[in-house]
Amino acid sequence: MQFIDHAEIEVIAGKGGDGIVAFRREKYVPAGGPAGGNGGWGGSVIFRAEENLQTLLDFRYARTFKAPDGERGGPNNCTGASGEDLIVDVPCGTVIYDRETDEEIGDLVFHGQTFCVAKGGKGGLGNKHFLSNKNRAPEYALPGLEGEIKQLRLELKLLAEVGIIGLPNAGKSTLISALSAARPKIGAYPFTTLIPNLGVVKRPTGDGTVFADIPGLIEGAHQGVGLGHEFLRHIERTKVLVHLVDLNAENPIKNYETIQGELEAYGRGLPELPQIIALNKLDAGDREFADFITEELRQLTDAKILTISAVSRTGLEQLLQEIWDVLDHLKEISRNEASETSVMDLDSLHIADK
Repeated sequence: MQFIDHAEIEVIAGKGGDGIVAFRREKYVPAGGPAGGNGGWGGSVIFRAEENLQTLLDFRYARTFKAPDGERGGPNNCTGASGEDLIVDVPCGTVIYDRETDEEIGDLVFHGQTFCVAKGGKGGLGNKHFLSNKNRAPEYALPGLEGEIKQLRLELKLLAEVGIIGLPNAGKSTLISALSAARPKIGAYPFTTLIPNLGVVKRPTGDGTVFADIPGLIEGAHQGVGLGHEFLRHIERTKVLVHLVDLNAENPIKNYETIQGELEAYGRGLPELPQIIALNKLDAGDREFADFITEELRQLTDAKILTISAVSRTGLEQLLQEIWDVLDHLKEISRNEASETSVMDLDSLHIADK
């Protein structure tokens, strides 16, 4: 399946049905009395998050989505039927932007979450609505209103708790295949991975945690150089980053600084994410050199530094334990913040009661 993480589309909500002019036939009632019904509402366009979708590929072929119009009113004060809402399924993690203002208008994260992107037009009023003491037989009605028309840009941001980053050939795909059931393409040349790979890693508690292998970033990625700029957005939702550094590279320290520079330049909260530095390919390297690089990195960062080999699976248990510890710590912080907020709300309620 082709991975597409952005698309531009047009959504058109349905037009409201027209009100009508009609009269009933009753004795002693001028012109029979107004009995024209209102038009029905036009259908709205609603996006719904679907966990079984992983790409925006469908939006490459269907770029216009139109909801049905409402039906016109009927005689005997009958209101026209409303147009059915058009439900459009999108992957969880889809962010919706208004292309004309570049404003983010929606973010669908959870399965089943919905968002109305274009509201249907209101039905027109029939002549019954305009009955008054001064006008006992109104001969006019209102047309239905047009539905909203919007030009949208969709961006998919993967919902992964752990992001694996590093320069091309640092061993990201090998690592995710060693930790999970994911089987990405692996090759001994740069840019083997052209799309993000997702893998679910089982925790000791039995829960699954989603890992994302982000295609190789290179210097200048935040400005559109290489492939990485296409996928930097996918790291924004992660809670912890595993930064793989190739011990067999010509200059591992420079490689580390290159990726850190790209995160800083991209911004959007990425530099503040917790990181674990994993010096990879120990199986083909030298332990003394690994110790030397570790000491050099400790002068640059307070992040945890581990030495691993994704190929021989050396050090992977320790790496996973560090990841679980960070995630548990973040969960505890979130729980405490939620508890403090609840206490503050309760205090405010007591003050209000007084």
